[in-house]
Amino acid sequence: MLEQRIQQHFIDSADLKYQAGPLLEKPIAQAMQALLACVTSGGKILSCGAGVSSYLAAQFATHFVGRFERDRPELAALALQGDATDPAADTPGASDPDCYARQVRALGQAGDVLLALSASGQSVAVLAAVEAAHARDMTVIALLGNAGNTGGGNGGAVGRALRETDVLVCVPHERAARIQEVHMLTLHCFCDGVDAQLLGDQDTDSSLLSA
Repeated sequence: MLEQRIQQHFIDSADLKYQAGPLLEKPIAQAMQALLACVTSGGKILSCGAGVSSYLAAQFATHFVGRFERDRPELAALALQGDATDPAADTPGASDPDCYARQVRALGQAGDVLLALSASGQSVAVLAAVEAAHARDMTVIALLGNAGNTGGGNGGAVGRALRETDVLVCVPHERAARIQEVHMLTLHCFCDGVDAQLLGDQDTDSSLLSA
């Protein structure tokens, strides 16, 4: 019984990634270009995520400041601080809806990028951060989903708040765990894509060459 459940998790995750790849490759590539343009012009990336997605935002900032798979000069990125334990963080009822917006207003500048994650697209805290970023003339890259069927369309309230100059990467699924798995893969694509543009298109894993 447990083994079957485990296998199903792997199957469901793999199926979603396989199906989402062709749908998301264009916005992911657009996001890579926006990230590269930001950091090469002296800007910085502010990342934030609703609830447990805040850990993904922090992981991204760590890779950007440190390294992903290759050594390179540091890139400017900062993960904004939020309450990952708030059970309502990825809903319109977050305990501190202004937690990220305050930090965006304090740290964000024109030309910076806000990288925002919400599996539901309904996080009031992420929505407020997006609005604060727009007020600072920042570009927004939003990694969203429709978790729990509450999204109300393509990325919920956060998706509807985006501008034409922003980038939306919306995972076509309703289960938060699956969405976050694709978000993690997307963040890895961001890091790899920026590194490839900065350092050249070089495979870091020799197994990729023989695949």
